[in-house]
Amino acid sequence: MAEAVRKDEEYSGTRPVEERHRIDEMRLEAWMKEHVDGYQGPLTVLQFKGGQSNPTYRLDTPTRSYVMRRKPFGKLLPSAHAVDREYRVIAALGKQGFPVAKAYALCTDDGVIGAAFYIMSMEEGRVFWDPTLPSQPAEMRRKIFQSKIETLARLHTYDPTAIGLADFGKPGNYFARQVDRWTKQYRASETQHIEEVEKLIEWLPRTLPTQERVSIVHGDYRLDNMIFHPTEPRVVAVLDWELSTLGDPMADFTYLLMQWIMPGLDGADLAALNVPSQQEAAQIYCDVTGTKMPDLNWYFAYNLFRLAGITQGIAGRIRDGTAANAKALESAKRTVPLAKASWQYAQKAGAV
Repeated sequence: MAEAVRKDEEYSGTRPVEERHRIDEMRLEAWMKEHVDGYQGPLTVLQFKGGQSNPTYRLDTPTRSYVMRRKPFGKLLPSAHAVDREYRVIAALGKQGFPVAKAYALCTDDGVIGAAFYIMSMEEGRVFWDPTLPSQPAEMRRKIFQSKIETLARLHTYDPTAIGLADFGKPGNYFARQVDRWTKQYRASETQHIEEVEKLIEWLPRTLPTQERVSIVHGDYRLDNMIFHPTEPRVVAVLDWELSTLGDPMADFTYLLMQWIMPGLDGADLAALNVPSQQEAAQIYCDVTGTKMPDLNWYFAYNLFRLAGITQGIAGRIRDGTAANAKALESAKRTVPLAKASWQYAQKAGAV
């Protein structure tokens, strides 16, 4: 318990802004006075401990706190770190009453602080990093999971056209686009030869599942990417929309179910913890969306391949000197194990 709470504290909270992430605070404040409704300084800037991709800052004023997400400084991959897309999706979802932070303003002018950024509300609440929820009583754990799963299901019930996001993603098979995207990301960041990745790059595009529906896809829907109410087992804000697009909701759904085979829940005594089983989690989602659970092996192979692409991207940023977090090295080391696990699921799905 104590170790898990320490882990929550290690990743949560703020610290002084690292030297390499410093910004011109006076220019930022001048911009906020002009573009953020109700802004009143003076401004104090801190940096959040979590997050390896887009550096994230806490902006405090005497009356209100804000969060700023910005692109990293330096050389970036073409499609990565699209803070303008993050801003657009949370603004659209917020209008529907979906639990996201309030979107205040977007700045695409690099001249203000050196990179594009946006400002959103600071949502107070709890972030859980350990999926066994050791800090929570047993009766709360199942409710926390239920809220997490039902929130994802609710996201997938929105008609993108009806909420102004008709052009938020490209047409065609989502998994085909994603396999292509993460293959390119992997190649652009490649630091070593991994045989399993080469096999997956050949196999995945040949075996794509048929897409049945199109929805908003979060792209990284996991427990530590949401804020829960300070006392209630309820999601108040889903965070980190960097990978969101229009696509196949099966991507988010199967990524969610993978959490039961990853470190944390894998091997845990779910009944004793009062945490839903993978089958129970799937049923909660299917009850809300009216869908059926697919064969998971292809999807798990895809999700692990995508994670390998993400961690390889982190390795590439370490190489290029733009990684935003001291834990980046730890993440980069996961690429080979993820690739091997992905190929094992591919084999279960029929790959040879």
